[in-house]
Amino acid sequence: MIDTDVNEFVAFAHKLADAAAVKTLRHFRQRPDTDDKAAGGRMDPVTEADRGAERAIRAMIEASYPTHGIVGEEYDVRPAAGAYEWVIDPLDGTRAFITGLPLWGTLICLQKDGRPIIGLFDQPYIGERFIGRPGRSDLMAHQQIQRLTASACTRLANASLATTTPELFTGAGELAAFQYAARTTRLLRYGGDCYLYGMVAAGHLDLVIEASLKPFDIAALVPIVEGAGGVVSQWSGGPAQLGGRIVAAATPSLHAEAIDRLNEGLALSAQK
Repeated sequence: MIDTDVNEFVAFAHKLADAAAVKTLRHFRQRPDTDDKAAGGRMDPVTEADRGAERAIRAMIEASYPTHGIVGEEYDVRPAAGAYEWVIDPLDGTRAFITGLPLWGTLICLQKDGRPIIGLFDQPYIGERFIGRPGRSDLMAHQQIQRLTASACTRLANASLATTTPELFTGAGELAAFQYAARTTRLLRYGGDCYLYGMVAAGHLDLVIEASLKPFDIAALVPIVEGAGGVVSQWSGGPAQLGGRIVAAATPSLHAEAIDRLNEGLALSAQK
């Protein structure tokens, strides 16, 4: 992809985020009506902010790039007629949103042939926007642009670790494996959704370990972490944009140690 294409798509992603922000901010801290998409079990909330933001994004993509595919959380997949596909989560962190916590964001990713090339994460209430593209990541906030660099942490023993909630670890042995890895880290934090990955890119957090993610939960965050020098993959080492069990680390060495520890934890759990 030539730079002019990247610049065009980055500019368009910013327009998509601006349109989504109009929809989400209208409902934030307004006690919006909330539906539950879950068929029993843990609540999976959705609001008109989620739906309205996705509709706005979809309409703009369909008008400007009619051959591009669209994968979103709230509506059906629109197949691509070429190499490009947008993967969007209009409101990642809906539980935070409906409880008034500003740890949510709009996630917008452009993939080419299944590989994320541009990722944008926008938190319009705080006024922070993370954008990742080939070779760099930036944070736009308070009318300034800061180039992002992940930390230099290379060992679990020195790492700060975070995950959104232990409830993500629903598969066989996942929670035990996470706990096995977490025991060797310097610090553990819960909560954060998409913000955790922004903090890895910004160098404030060293490691994120999660599971049960959908492609729209993670695809936009891959270019942001990678553009800052970090590494993101599945626990197996597979492509993170497919979702599932995810590790995001500040350095390749930390990523490799985390994966080894997680898989060792899975093996130990299977023996019990």
